[in-house]
Amino acid sequence: MSSTPSASRTRDRAARRGRTAPPPRTLGPEDEKLPLGRTTAYGFQHVLTMYGAIVAVPLIIGQAGGLSADEIALLISSCLLMGGIATFLQSFGAPYIGSKLPLVQGVSFAGVAPMLAILAGGSDLRAIFGAVLVSSVVGFLFAGAFSRIIRFFPPVVTGTVITVIGISLLPVAISWAAGGGEGGAAAPDSLLLAGITLLIVLLLSKVGVGMISRLSILLSFVLGTGVAVLMGMADFSGVGEGALITFPTPLAFGAPTFEVAAIVSMLIVVLVTMTETTADILAVGEITGAKVDSRRVANGLRADMLSSAGAPLLNSFTQTAFAANVGLVAVTGVRSRFVVSAAGIIMVVLGLFPVIGQVVAAIPAPVLGGASIVLFGTVASSGVRTLSTVDFRNSMNLVIVAVAFAFGLVPVAAPQFYAGFPAWTQTILGSGISAAAIVAIVLNLLFNELTAGNARNPSAVAAAPVRIVRADVLAHLRDGDQLQNGTVVDREGAEVAVVPEHHFDDVRRMIDAGEITDTGQVQQLILSKSSS
Repeated sequence: MSSTPSASRTRDRAARRGRTAPPPRTLGPEDEKLPLGRTTAYGFQHVLTMYGAIVAVPLIIGQAGGLSADEIALLISSCLLMGGIATFLQSFGAPYIGSKLPLVQGVSFAGVAPMLAILAGGSDLRAIFGAVLVSSVVGFLFAGAFSRIIRFFPPVVTGTVITVIGISLLPVAISWAAGGGEGGAAAPDSLLLAGITLLIVLLLSKVGVGMISRLSILLSFVLGTGVAVLMGMADFSGVGEGALITFPTPLAFGAPTFEVAAIVSMLIVVLVTMTETTADILAVGEITGAKVDSRRVANGLRADMLSSAGAPLLNSFTQTAFAANVGLVAVTGVRSRFVVSAAGIIMVVLGLFPVIGQVVAAIPAPVLGGASIVLFGTVASSGVRTLSTVDFRNSMNLVIVAVAFAFGLVPVAAPQFYAGFPAWTQTILGSGISAAAIVAIVLNLLFNELTAGNARNPSAVAAAPVRIVRADVLAHLRDGDQLQNGTVVDREGAEVAVVPEHHFDDVRRMIDAGEITDTGQVQQLILSKSSS
């Protein structure tokens, strides 16, 4: 590992002044710099992955607020522009700001319900912008304190949350793939297009050429859209309408107003987004192999909250890390944060050049759905991989995972389950990711941190079954023998043959007689006896 040139200059200046410079930051796997062409291509793949999600929020809020088509277009451009700035700040970083990890930022879905409630209460966008501004400033000030809970995010917590993130995103991919059939049923042509796109992803992932495999998602979008054109399912008629270049006007809807109820509801959203961003930072650290500590989490949360505080000035909303792009990092294996910085620049360009965004928006939903099945499923698989490192023997970790899964999957199984609850309850528990994170953290505290009062023997649900070994088996073992990946090996690493009980005496006799001299002969003998 080597230090950066800027770190070397800092040490030189400090030496000249007779002071001790801080230790240089060592480069990690996330600091890899790829050629410009590949960086741009991979960055564009990130943009395609989250484009639909980032424009959905301004569409929903704009329609609920009764805005005109031009005003909604302004909201979309503003959210793209602000998302690009937030992404660059998070991935490229600045002193004390940004996790410097491959995390894509965008408008948070957690704020949709309370923002709709604010509009339904008779307020307008200015009240939403004021609430986002105040709550984000509060979040920024408390980012350092919030980051210190990192010790309460062991693998049993992070693995659970990552798995729920993937599972909770899958219904989105499936709804895109299903299209709009009668009575909510899947449309056959949409399923066919989604299936072809999924097949393209799988085939490209199988290709031995590394670059093609890593660009499988992007290429599936392009090729899937080409198939959609042949099937008559793509519509590019809206491309080119309106001005070629636009810059979102700051405070286009007026100066923010400040209402206590709106601010309180958005403070809850900030807690939710900080929880989600912390989980995403830990998740992408796990996937990339980057070192993540409380300082890095705090820097990431500050970037989150700083961009959220600036968002209302550019007609946008609360920003957070996008879990779907964490899945893209896992699928492609591209860990460079500079790829995500390039994605941020591309998003800014999309915000300034609506025609580019119109082309991206023309990608049919079934194409997005077919590719996203792989993306979102990979997120869940990453969580399962993390959970595989958890010790479930004679501990309460099994109960923690079970209950957190149950709460996290309620919104997936019954989306309207919390419809009759207060708005703040819907904000927290209505997000499966947030619910799973909160439950997992609380139960981990209860069972693994606050151990006073824990039973000597855990519950029957959590306890592993009692194991026994036949006494005569021990007679054949020697010091240093161990089990590795289902195979018994001696202290030198040589395999010890395992022989079925009804063949044991015969094999033992042949060894004593010198008829068998190596382990391979034992295995061949057992195979021949089994087949005869």
